[in-house]
Amino acid sequence: MKTQPLSSSEIGTLWMTFQQKTMILRILEYFIEQADDDEAKEIMKDTHEKAAGYVDDIKRIFREEGAVIPIGYTEEDVHPGVPKLYDNGFDIMFLRLLKEISMGMHTLHLNLSFRKDIVMLYKELTGFTQSVYDQCVDYLQKHALLPASPPVTMPKKVEFAESPRYMKGFNVFSSKRTLNTIEVGYIHFSIESNSIGMRMITGFSQVANEPEVRKYFQKGKDLAKKIIDDYSEQLLNSDIQPQLPSGGNVTTSKTAPFSDKLMMYCTSLFCSFALGNNAIGTAFSMRSDLPFTLMGTAKDILTYSHEGGKLMAKNGWMEEPPQMEDRNNLVK
Repeated sequence: MKTQPLSSSEIGTLWMTFQQKTMILRILEYFIEQADDDEAKEIMKDTHEKAAGYVDDIKRIFREEGAVIPIGYTEEDVHPGVPKLYDNGFDIMFLRLLKEISMGMHTLHLNLSFRKDIVMLYKELTGFTQSVYDQCVDYLQKHALLPASPPVTMPKKVEFAESPRYMKGFNVFSSKRTLNTIEVGYIHFSIESNSIGMRMITGFSQVANEPEVRKYFQKGKDLAKKIIDDYSEQLLNSDIQPQLPSGGNVTTSKTAPFSDKLMMYCTSLFCSFALGNNAIGTAFSMRSDLPFTLMGTAKDILTYSHEGGKLMAKNGWMEEPPQMEDRNNLVK
């Protein structure tokens, strides 16, 4: 029985998964080599082995369909034997954040799939990703490297908003209501992810080969710092102390463990992740000033991301996804 051909969305999502997974493999190869904690090394080695198997599955699917296999990220994009760029558990912090991105991607890609083997692939990837994420959380909590969101007094009764004033946030002559727990959760998550992202991009800025790329990463570090400051201020204005991850420091190394191409793609992936989180946070924020803060942040991230895309294209680092047929060109 002939298998139905891949749909356009299936080809696109498989291509995206291949790019992300080959990048993760290269990053893990460096972190595994540098790891001085046996438990962390075991988590990363197991993740690498299983992720490599899924990359082989995608290659097989493309080969069977007669499609070209993407390049993605290869051994040329990782530089073994160089000094440590990060310490104090950054490897597992980083892997956890990558798995957060993966969980969102796999869920979306599952919804865009129709063929049974592709649906099953994303179901397996989702389960695998959630398992690795749980291992990372357990490790970070055990080593006191992952603070929970701010504590709150347990609610004792159900309450309803009594007027539209519940949503106020702009009136300078009256106080804003305190943040609710949903809003605090999204703000905390943004502070945490930007804190880890700032450490990542600080390291990238130290080791990038191209001066223009170093400058771009420095701009990203400043943007992450601004987001952390702005969101921390929102918590402090409600007398809530921000909880920041500890550890994961950047060393003084100036030798690149990865190619500029890989570091630029990784930064682009984090920007896409941040935009998605901002959109969700905006949708669920019920105090009228918060969506404007979040939308302002999203605008800054989008501008920064577009600048990075131009820089990648300029240097020939942006592999193009498979394209739809250009009918206008075909009839010429």
